[in-house]
Amino acid sequence: MDPQTTTPGRSCCEEFAQVGLSRRGFLGGALATGVATTFGSTVVQVASAPQADAAPAGARAVMVVLSLRGAADGLSLVVPHGDPVYAQARPRIAVPADRLVAKDAFFGLHPALSPLLPLWNGGRMAAVHAAGLPAPNRSHFSAMEELEAAAPGSSIRSGWLNRLIGVDANPSPLQAMQVGEGTPPAALYGSQPFLSAGNIENVQLAGADQWDTHRGRPRSLRTLWSGQKDALGSAMQAAFTAVDTFQPARTSPKEPHNGATYPGNSLGRALAQVARVVRSGVGTEVVTVDHGDWDMHTDVGNLDWGMMKRNATELAEALAAFFADLGALGDHVTVVCLSEFGRRVAENANWGLPRLRHRDAAAGRRRTRWLPRPLAGPDQQPRQRPAGDHRLPQRPGRGGESPVRHEHGRGLPRLHAEPRRGDGRPVGASQQLSTAPGQRLSTALRPRLGAARSSPGSRRRPAWPGRRRSPAGR
Repeated sequence: MDPQTTTPGRSCCEEFAQVGLSRRGFLGGALATGVATTFGSTVVQVASAPQADAAPAGARAVMVVLSLRGAADGLSLVVPHGDPVYAQARPRIAVPADRLVAKDAFFGLHPALSPLLPLWNGGRMAAVHAAGLPAPNRSHFSAMEELEAAAPGSSIRSGWLNRLIGVDANPSPLQAMQVGEGTPPAALYGSQPFLSAGNIENVQLAGADQWDTHRGRPRSLRTLWSGQKDALGSAMQAAFTAVDTFQPARTSPKEPHNGATYPGNSLGRALAQVARVVRSGVGTEVVTVDHGDWDMHTDVGNLDWGMMKRNATELAEALAAFFADLGALGDHVTVVCLSEFGRRVAENANWGLPRLRHRDAAAGRRRTRWLPRPLAGPDQQPRQRPAGDHRLPQRPGRGGESPVRHEHGRGLPRLHAEPRRGDGRPVGASQQLSTAPGQRLSTALRPRLGAARSSPGSRRRPAWPGRRRSPAGR
């Protein structure tokens, strides 16, 4: 079956409908490489090496990675109204220029993003178009895996966030965590421990409930493992420490601060819990949250109806409530929103958008300049070739730091560290879009995106192992 074919009653393609199941199977296999301790709906993946100390409380900065699953259409969220091809290619679903918010001469935000205007006007929000994988593809699963591994041309099978926290000499399961519905992203998997919680109130030992007033069952579990000095015993002790250290977050008040009101959807519930974790100061530095479905082969809709209006509203209301809830603590929190790739310029017959061969990204806390390639080709027709809707930056620039590295790096110095191979060379050092987490963020969030570009075709993208080079990928 054509992977872009949709199923009746669903707006997403057949492949994306299977991604959730496939990710569960893939990540379930990853759990087998270490130890997975289940506490209700909570999973703590612990490394096989001893982890004696929990992460220090009061981390100065927290990075929240919000994945828009399904390939979000960046051109609907940050609309290039100044390019006439945009309206020509989308006669039914284009957002009218007079309805955009935060509009300048070329770009404007979808009106459903209006709740984010205080952040935008305060210079705390940015958008970056045309950033993506160096060797793009149109497979949701493959794009997610490659994006979250961030190791092009390498045999490394760990996530970039796991490598990021792994630079610390004393990693803890609380340094990084996944919150909300769904499985943890591949970016968190690797040799370092992390915490995954569908609901932070379930982060407790099995049997620790209101009826066990003497805490006999958890005490017995600790006694059982106290004499084990092998790798499994050390891992269990690390899990016990993590559960104990996390208690201030688990028992923190549920009521949002500063009059914030979260939407009653999965994203709102997840970010409300993230705010509680940040406020509790348990030492968490990296949090991942998923939001989707953004795979809109049909029913993108317009300003009155459709999936884009619904999803953009959910996203904006949840993020606005999150930063209102945090108050002054929001100055120490960076939210990075990204999607595995973007979508084509032209609409289809079903009020939808086929997928594109790369992702669009938007990230918070700063305003950046946008210097995209025009949407039309030399013949003034919408670019429909896979690599033509948005040309990727040919090579990341090196001159200057991104807002994330400059500000968030003060609290997370590991953003400046590069993961190394066994021979001491940086992972993916010879590749475009470096695999170093901090450097990758720097590429995606450079204040002058145009500085990261070279002329189209001036440099051939490196072929990945096992992948044939094609003219469309140049």
